[in-house]
Amino acid sequence: MIKVTGLTKSFGNFKSLDNLNINVKEGSVYGLIGPNGAGKTTFIKNLMGIYRPDSGSIEFDGKQIYENIDAKKDIVYICDDLYFFPTYSIMDMAKYYEGLYPNWDWEMFEALKPLYNIDVNRKVRRLSKGMQKQVAFWLGICAKPRLMVLDEPVDGLDPVMRRNTWKIVLQAVAENDLTVLVSSHNLRELEDVCDHVGIMYEGKVVIEKSLDDVKGNIHKVQTAFLDKMPDELKNSLEILHSSTFGSVNLLIVKGSIEKIKDTINQYNPLILDILPLSLEEVFIYELGGMGYEFENLII
Repeated sequence: MIKVTGLTKSFGNFKSLDNLNINVKEGSVYGLIGPNGAGKTTFIKNLMGIYRPDSGSIEFDGKQIYENIDAKKDIVYICDDLYFFPTYSIMDMAKYYEGLYPNWDWEMFEALKPLYNIDVNRKVRRLSKGMQKQVAFWLGICAKPRLMVLDEPVDGLDPVMRRNTWKIVLQAVAENDLTVLVSSHNLRELEDVCDHVGIMYEGKVVIEKSLDDVKGNIHKVQTAFLDKMPDELKNSLEILHSSTFGSVNLLIVKGSIEKIKDTINQYNPLILDILPLSLEEVFIYELGGMGYEFENLII
């Protein structure tokens, strides 16, 4: 669906994207995460043809995306900073979308009216930010795109509307093979909706895996010994972070779970528990191993 190869983009002397490579499969929900300044929004604007890449390529179904009208008929972009024509009502915008998107679905537009419950004759620019975001999703879903690109998509929505909006998007993924690329700092939310994750850092994607594989390679381990944890054990594990609470050691360890257990069991631990690890913790400790600084956390 999306293949990005060797993408670079600079602004003056600052290189925002540095030989970026990304692969997004059709019908997947791909979460793009990274610290502020990693290049996520710059990449998305290159993907949408807002910026022209300095070098490299972005392909959508094998076609270059920049200034490609045919490709953009299948893509909907929803960002945090929305724009609507000042004098247009929701119905005016719906008619405008009908002219842009060949798969526009009026039946779906009517079916979603009760969910969003906004008068279609109201001027969109006069609505609150949260209501404007609802309109953006309402129109975007009804356009029936093949790809939705979302940049901080549900900021401004209340919890119930966030849940309902994601439900509609994921229903379109299941029923219409919609592909979704979403960038957000709300990692807890992404954990519930994404099946693939790309972690960006300093203009590159440093990790790109299925969500299960990303979480399956890093483990939170709770252990305790009669005395302190042996130094030989520390040297035998790839420990990304460690902290001690009384006699209990909490470790973030990279590697296969079987090998980690076998290694620790050689030192006769009193306690050995493997605890669930969140996507947020994976993000923190993966980047921590690459030199991205963070404060010690109580896990």
